[in-house]
This record gives sequence, C-alpha cells and structure tokens, in this order.
Amino acid sequence: MIITITWKSYVSTLPRSLLWLVVLLLGQGLWACSKSEPYTPPDPFYYFASYKVGKNPTTITTEDLNHDSFTDLITTNIASNTLSILLGVGDGTFKDQVQLQVCQEPRSLVLGNFNRDQHADLALACSGGDEIMILLGHGNGKFEEGPRYPVYRTPIALAADDIDGDHDTDLVVALRNDKVKVFLGNGTGEFRHGAQYEHGDTPTSVALSDLNGDRKLDLVVTNGGPMSNAVSIWLGNGDGSFRDPKDYSTGRRPLGVSFADFNNDHHRDLLVINGERDSFTTFLGNGNATFQPGKDSGADAGPNFGLAKDFNGDRFEDVAIVNLQSSDLSILFGKGDGTFHYPPRNYRTKSGPFALTSFRVTTSGVEEPGLAIADNGSGSVSIFLHHGLKPTAQSVAKE
Repeated sequence: MIITITWKSYVSTLPRSLLWLVVLLLGQGLWACSKSEPYTPPDPFYYFASYKVGKNPTTITTEDLNHDSFTDLITTNIASNTLSILLGVGDGTFKDQVQLQVCQEPRSLVLGNFNRDQHADLALACSGGDEIMILLGHGNGKFEEGPRYPVYRTPIALAADDIDGDHDTDLVVALRNDKVKVFLGNGTGEFRHGAQYEHGDTPTSVALSDLNGDRKLDLVVTNGGPMSNAVSIWLGNGDGSFRDPKDYSTGRRPLGVSFADFNNDHHRDLLVINGERDSFTTFLGNGNATFQPGKDSGADAGPNFGLAKDFNGDRFEDVAIVNLQSSDLSILFGKGDGTFHYPPRNYRTKSGPFALTSFRVTTSGVEEPGLAIADNGSGSVSIFLHHGLKPTAQSVAKE
C-alpha cells in the first residue's frame, strides 16, 4: 500500500505552536531549497603550461627581476628550503627554474627596493628558523644574501612599504604567537627593530595601504585563531607606529587579506579568504579607514588564497580563488556592489593549489591578464592564459 502525504496535509498535522515558525520561514525563503542563479559564467581562461619548482611551494610573486620588461615568477618552497626563480619570455612561457638555497622553511616573501639601487630585493619569512632573511637583487635575476633578523616566533607573512615617511622601505611581519613586528629600513639593505604589537589570535597575513587618505600607511591584519576570526585595522601614525586596532568579524579562520574596489567608489575595499566553511568575505570601505559589515560568499572546497581583478572587461572587479581541498581555481564575477554572480567558473588545477598571482602577458600587441598558481601538492607552477591570447608556435607547455 502506498501512502501519499501532501505538503498541505503535513502542515495541518503540526501543532499550532509551530505553524507560525513555518509561515515565517517560508516568508523569508529560508525553507526553500537553494538554487543557483540562472547565470552562465564567462569562460575567460584556459590551462596553458606547468613548470617544476621546489617542494611544496607556498607563495608565488611576480616581478621584472632582470629589467627586460617581462614578468618573472618567484616561489617559496617550504619543504625544500629554497626559492624558485622562473624568468619570463613575455608570452606566458617561462624558462626553467633556478633554485636558490635560502633558510629553514621559507613560508612567504615580499619584494621591495631595500638599498636604493633600483633592483628588486626580497625579504623572506623563515618559519622554521624564526628569522627574517634579506636577499639583495643584482637586476639580472640573481641575488646575494643580506642580513638575517631573529624574531620570536614563527614568522608567517610579510608586507613592505615606507611606513615612517623616510622614503626607505620598511617591513611588517606577522608572527604566529599573536604578535606583529615592525622593521624599519635604513636604505642600505639593513633594518632596525621597530615596534612590536600583540593583538588578536594567530595573525595569518598583513597588508599595508593608506585607507583614510591622510598619506600615512595603515595596517590590515587577519587573525585566524579560534578566539578572533577577525580582520584588524591599525591606523598609521606616519612614524612607523600604529594606533590601537579596530576589529571586523570575518568568516571562520581567515587566512589572507588583499585590497580591491568592488563598487567603483574609489575607496579601498577588503577581500578576506576564510580557511573554514568554504567562504570568503568582502568589506566595502567608507574611505575613512572604516568598513561596512562583511558579506560572505562561497567558492569551492578549502579556499586558500584570492585576488581581485576585472577578468571579463565589464569594469567590475572579480575574484580569483584557489581551493586547496577541491584542487581547482574559481573565478567569481562581480556585480559591482561587493557581491558576485553564481555559479562561479571553475577550472581544474594540479594538486594542492596554494597561492596565485596575476601577471601581464602580451602577444600580437594585445595585453591580457594571466594567472600563475603555486601547486603545493605537485611542486609546480601552473599558468592559465586568457582566451584573448594566442600563444606563439614556440610556446610549448612543460610538464
């Protein structure tokens, strides 16, 4: 015997005390099954090539290291204690890596001109050695070892800029023991110890920008520990020090923060990648270093790193995210108000995509954004090119 129960007959069996809740949920659309928007995302990218680097790369950065006007790539390889340098050809292809033995467990790096010679230099957060290592560039893709600075303890992320107004590049370091440390540069490649701050729970990333237009750099820190789950805004005094921070709640375990302008109002907005519950959070800026409450959005499983850029030419910034657990790249296309169309466009990657960066690619006089991904699980860098580009006959993918 088959018994059919309709929704109407089921509701009629509910106690009167629960009927009001059902009506409320239906009225707010919370009872209904979620559905994707009737939206077909653009398909701007395609997988192009993969290049071997060191073991377990954790960051990837772009720079013209040899002054040939082509973008080069640098990765930190945490398990082999090395950097990989891949010099670019300009059409999306790169020469084979040159590995540099550096320090114990290089977790992240930041670029700057530390000694006023107009060549890119590097600062490394050496998590295993509890130190900051400086590498001074020669302008030809090669580096020499500079000074090292002990920190306590476990440096995880770096930001570089002139925070004290003396025109020399300074450093801010996130330390895993709930501290943020400042190093002030003297323009010779050396640094002196600056202020150290303790706040939040387990800082995971740092970034610098003038958020209120006073020409003094402010500091943004994500706090990824379970006691915080927040992004902190520290207003700069212009002398290398910062005021007490203001916290904004994020999703669970925020891993990184970067800047964007999602609504084209010329104010800095924030993009925060959350390591749990598969989400990221956007904060629209008010132009005075304060932000509207965050809006959560989703990508795929285990988002680990993201960046904002207009990928489809509609003048609204989009978001590219690498997802560590699902091993894919998600492109979410912006609506111009800090929210995004769904579903995203997903591209399969090699195992363990950990970080990504965008770079300029030029072929046949047309410039388009490319993406480079640090594949932590496969010890490689993967290149995705824009569909507007046509690779040359000499561009051969290297597996």
